Amino acid sequence: MKPQDVTTVKPSSLWIFGYGSLVWKPDFKYRRSQVGYIQGYKRRFWQGDNFHRGNDELPGRVVTLIEDDDESTWGVAFEVTGSQVEESLKYLNIREGVHGGYVTKMVDFFPEGENQPSVQALVYIATADNTLYLGPASSEMIGVQIAVCRGKSGHNLEYLLRLAEFMRSSCPQVEDHHLFSIEATALTVVSYVLASQ
Repeated sequence: MKPQDVTTVKPSSLWIFGYGSLVWKPDFKYRRSQVGYIQGYKRRFWQGDNFHRGNDELPGRVVTLIEDDDESTWGVAFEVTGSQVEESLKYLNIREGVHGGYVTKMVDFFPEGENQPSVQALVYIATADNTLYLGPASSEMIGVQIAVCRGKSGHNLEYLLRLAEFMRSSCPQVEDHHLFSIEATALTVVSYVLASQ
């Protein structure tokens, strides 16, 4: 499926789905938010970050979505309306596009709860053809990398821990093995580092 450029469209209302740092730090005004999921994608720490959570020498790792028909990804969708649409897109295109290597797609978002209708939502996805894409690695390698990286927005570990905390508090019924195994490794590395000081 070819990514759609929604930046040229000026809707009066738009849903934006976040599955990484947007779940705790959207940094744009919105009308309302809703926890839920999208289908056909899995969240993976396969995108490099040399700005927010790393640098050119030690790029951090942040999440992107990988197509997988059998998977779903939980996160938060934010509804923006009126002038918020243009303001949020302008902000996110810099945060996720210019500094992150992400492209946009429209997906079906399913709000948590029974009898909730799905809505079309914009999502930012880092694809394998961008220069910051790191691709797969073991949970151990990713955890070590995250434990030692830092960028302009802070430690890569903070990004990981906040995402894991969101999943535990907002989606306790979902077991994200990839996320939680990386978290366990990163915390072990940090505990060794602290103990050796």
